[in-house]
Amino acid sequence: MITEKFKTLISKESNGNSKRKIENLVVFIIILIITIIAINAIWTDKKETKTKDRTDSQFGKQLATTNETKEQEKEETKSIEENLENILSQIDGVGKVKVLVTYSQTSEVIAMYNENSKNSTIEEKDSGGGTRITEQQDTTKDIVYQEENGQKTPITQKVISPKVEGAIITASRSK
Repeated sequence: MITEKFKTLISKESNGNSKRKIENLVVFIIILIITIIAINAIWTDKKETKTKDRTDSQFGKQLATTNETKEQEKEETKSIEENLENILSQIDGVGKVKVLVTYSQTSEVIAMYNENSKNSTIEEKDSGGGTRITEQQDTTKDIVYQEENGQKTPITQKVISPKVEGAIITASRSK
């Protein structure tokens, strides 16, 4: 059904509307390509994050530092934008392309915790034959740190990648 509409759009040439229809078709194809590339880039970034070198061999986890995470996020964003620009500029009729990717949230770093739980049950019997059971549960969570050169840094359990909200694309026609 969709292919039939595209065939009719391309085959009809009626009073200048054909140029407009072709431009709309090109814009639709560009948006489709961008969507596919963005989804592919997000999936491959998640796979690469899982297989990155581990900096703490004892726990098998990455060290969490805010500056490193922000720098990685900027580099990944720039890489995605450059890849989109390169691919879109390869399309016939498209000149200079600029891409801006926006995110709905930033990446989230989840620290590793050392959790201790203590459960106790007390059963009391009184002289009248009654029984009372008291249960108590205590849980403490402490962030796990690694100390290097007198500086404590929390160990990362996982990093949740930012979610793409949208992309702004500008393109000029090639001459």
